[in-house]
Amino acid sequence: MSDPSAKPRLLVLTSTFPRWTDDHEPPFVFELARRLTDSFAVTVLAPHAPGARRHEIMDGVAVERFRYAPDALERLAYEGGIPHKLREQPLLALLVPLFILAQAFMSWRQIRRLRPQVIHAHWLIPQGLVALMTLKLCDAGPRLLVTAHGADIHGLKSRFAVWLKRRVMAGADAVSVVSRAMARDAQSLTKEPEKIHIIPMGVDFHSLFVPGPRRTQGQTLIFAGRLVEKKGVATLLEALAMLGTHGPDCQLLVAGFGPLKDSLMRQSVQLGVEDKVTFLGGYRYEELPHLFQRADIAVYPFCQTVDGDQEGLGLVVLEAMGCGLPVVVSDLPAVHDMITDGETGLLVPPQDASELAKAIESLIRNPVYSDRLSRAARRFAVEHFDWHNIAQRYAKLLTESGQLQQAASVNQK
Repeated sequence: MSDPSAKPRLLVLTSTFPRWTDDHEPPFVFELARRLTDSFAVTVLAPHAPGARRHEIMDGVAVERFRYAPDALERLAYEGGIPHKLREQPLLALLVPLFILAQAFMSWRQIRRLRPQVIHAHWLIPQGLVALMTLKLCDAGPRLLVTAHGADIHGLKSRFAVWLKRRVMAGADAVSVVSRAMARDAQSLTKEPEKIHIIPMGVDFHSLFVPGPRRTQGQTLIFAGRLVEKKGVATLLEALAMLGTHGPDCQLLVAGFGPLKDSLMRQSVQLGVEDKVTFLGGYRYEELPHLFQRADIAVYPFCQTVDGDQEGLGLVVLEAMGCGLPVVVSDLPAVHDMITDGETGLLVPPQDASELAKAIESLIRNPVYSDRLSRAARRFAVEHFDWHNIAQRYAKLLTESGQLQQAASVNQK
């Protein structure tokens, strides 16, 4: 193993990260960070949460967690994400200044301690803003890559928020987005489109998200992900009720944790489908392939929220594709990087329970077509979204973030 001290030092800023081993929080920042340890000495700065360690090493990644309030008040991050929590509990906005100041102070301390060559900030706001603020205090600061994941581009539409996003993009050496649709929206925020690079998050298609034994009945559906508004599970429950009245009798597995769990359970009772829905609760990332292997069709009825928030990519769709499931997904711009309707999955209008039910029924009643879709989907996913290739692209961009490529990179696939 190479000497970590000889590697360039990378400081990662994020607000979403596993709080402990086997946490159900989305792990994509961690998955990228641990793969970047081949090229960098990686330190991640993430928010603290009750029960989490302040300092630890996770699979070669040094993790530092910053405090921004007493334990009982550290409720802004995690469990659904900051944007959703602020919508549901507006008083949590009082914690935002403390959060930003605490992350900025700890970022400054880490920069002074580590002297990193590059910073990778996930999300334009708050991490990109924090990185920019901190670098203003440094005489010879590191280069800055900011990655936008969706909510930071599609949401935060106030004039002040848009101004902040423009400032972050102007101050960054490079900006990456996780889909072509996001790249188009990001271009409206900058006069330097050559800074924008399209690099999605990745999936382990070789040892984790692999097909299981083939199923035949085709009537078990699965949704996996955070139970928040933009995931559209309420529409899926409506579609399930329609299937029960005029179509095949399906069972639905809902895997995931989030603030809407109780209201979705109540909705299932109101629709009379509570005996057809199993709410599995939170899951460890390593358990997800086994959950997919219990099902026949993966359904992701994503939607756009009132404030404009929507999926940036929908990584969990790729994970289902990797496990050999046919997928039914809402027709939002971000999913076009993954799904070609009728070739690698089925697209349906967002928040249209009737069309969603028809698409599910078409796969159940035509297993040959369903099997063809699932095989094509896995081939496409492995070719374009495998973690090994994605990590190499990020390592290259982080290394060369001061030597930006031409605007043609915006049009790459």
